[in-house]
Amino acid sequence: MKYSEMSKLELQNTKQEVLSAYNKFKARGLSLDMSRGKPSQEQIMAAIGILDTLNSKTGHISESKINCLNYGNMDGLPECKQLFAEILDVPAEKIFVAGNSSLNLMFDYILQCYALGAAENAKPWKEQGPVKFICPVPGYDRHFGIAEYLGIDMITVPMTDTGPDMNEVERLAKDSLVKGIFCVPKFSNPTGVTYSDEIVKRLAKMEAAEDFRIIWDNAYCVHHLKGKDDKLIDILEECEKAGNPSRAIIFSSSSKISFSGAGVAVFAANKENYEFLKKRYVKQTIGFDKANQLRHVRYFKDINGVNKHMDILADIVTPKFEVVISNFEKELSHLGIANWTNPNGGYFISLNVLPGTAKRVYELCKEAGVTLTNCGATYPYGKDPKDENIRIAPTFPSIEELADATGLLIISTKLAAIEKYLEKMED
Repeated sequence: MKYSEMSKLELQNTKQEVLSAYNKFKARGLSLDMSRGKPSQEQIMAAIGILDTLNSKTGHISESKINCLNYGNMDGLPECKQLFAEILDVPAEKIFVAGNSSLNLMFDYILQCYALGAAENAKPWKEQGPVKFICPVPGYDRHFGIAEYLGIDMITVPMTDTGPDMNEVERLAKDSLVKGIFCVPKFSNPTGVTYSDEIVKRLAKMEAAEDFRIIWDNAYCVHHLKGKDDKLIDILEECEKAGNPSRAIIFSSSSKISFSGAGVAVFAANKENYEFLKKRYVKQTIGFDKANQLRHVRYFKDINGVNKHMDILADIVTPKFEVVISNFEKELSHLGIANWTNPNGGYFISLNVLPGTAKRVYELCKEAGVTLTNCGATYPYGKDPKDENIRIAPTFPSIEELADATGLLIISTKLAAIEKYLEKMED
């Protein structure tokens, strides 16, 4: 029976049962973390052979005869460009290979647009007025953090099953002070949605300011679950076709392919944006870590090597997603107090609990030893207007830990919902 259909007495009796189960969990003294989408140690060890590909015996000269321990080749090894071209399915000449953090690249790029302009001779965003960014929600907290740090206003747009609500995006983008949109287009953080062809095409051709930029954070481009995958078309090609060739920049990395703290980050752009950014990097650094680029190229070799490795990671990660989703379906589906996503890939499950209870669920879990992502993190300024969304990160804990954490989360979701219904009955 749904909680909304229960009488006050039925809710009170159910509360005692749920509270008893909660106290048993609390007495166990758990200490589990589901707060961030971190790879597990097993995932990291699956790629540990990368470290063996470069040493004093293997040599540090690339196939293209580049000394990877010396200066030069600002935009990356040709072999590494080719590897990421295959991963992202874009031409190699559009790939710029940098350090280990795509977030770093995004921050630097948005800061450059804000302080100096988005193109040669373009007026800096900060000089045009109170500029704004479109933020599909629920979304990625670190994107929102960039905009908040720079004082860029954020306008939320709801995510649908195929991507952001494009009617609303198109309406907002007509404002010349709206300068961009954050997108995680494949296995989106946290909903797991992959943008449909129609969404990508509409983003490319919609009316917007000339210096409007799509921050295309393709972090999960090859991160499918076992036996599943989604198809994403090329935003750069669609922008070119639509007559807006400089509108989008793709950002990505191997952080969740190889090592989260020692991967390789890239951006992909049309020629104008590429040269504009390269001109800045020449002033900013003498070069990035080509030795790490070489390690990755030697280990993965090409897209076939990457795909084989991602199949291994899918074998590790998929059972964890299945534990969470199967328990949700078993314990919550009939109660009418929650809904959740069942993605084909990525790193997250998006859970919506009864509106007005997410913070309470978070508190209950924390008190009993399970740390979740901060409530509100999936919305700008940390403010979830409905107080309902919780981002679940299943990858880091073990299967056993995940089963425990999910069990506590379910109990906390039930308890918070019962409290809310009883509170309404008292009003």
